[in-house]
Amino acid sequence: MAIYKFPFNIFKFSKKGMWTLFLMSSLPTHVWTIILILQDYAWVAERNNSWDAIGVGAYGLLIAFGEGLCVFGVILFLSLLVSKAWNEDQRIALLSSLIILASIWGMINQLYFLSDVEIPESIFILLINASRPLRFIYAISLFITSVTIVLPVYFILKSEKVLRASLNIIERLSLLMTLYLVLDLGALVVVLIRNL
Repeated sequence: MAIYKFPFNIFKFSKKGMWTLFLMSSLPTHVWTIILILQDYAWVAERNNSWDAIGVGAYGLLIAFGEGLCVFGVILFLSLLVSKAWNEDQRIALLSSLIILASIWGMINQLYFLSDVEIPESIFILLINASRPLRFIYAISLFITSVTIVLPVYFILKSEKVLRASLNIIERLSLLMTLYLVLDLGALVVVLIRNL
């Protein structure tokens, strides 16, 4: 057995499947990083200059690339828990949807703290009157996240139409992520220029 085929034999994905999983693993961190870069560009450029703001964005994109690699590694090992009875398309759609859904929940959590939103008074009073408010919060959070994860997984595995739609979306997002990889290459050039 050739050594380069070893990862493909372990994880039971084709080269195209592995590439797609890598792109989907990297996409959420890149989207979030680009949003934060665009949000912070003006004040960094005002405080220092535009070149420094570009440098901060370049470092952010390189860190996002590293995070994408880490997420890809985790998702590959989690793929070992997914049944090999399902075909490759189902497994890719399933794992990609889990990556995107988990990332969306992480972004919502961070947005909550970044936007300085206050809990509505009615919910706050309900939590005060609850005998165990922390358990109540955990139960509600677990229910909402479980529903948002279990339903897409169920429909991906049971409906051919949903599976095809998911794969179509993944293909389009993969193209977008490929463009972001070009931005990563540009970010690497900027970092190298700044440090030489």
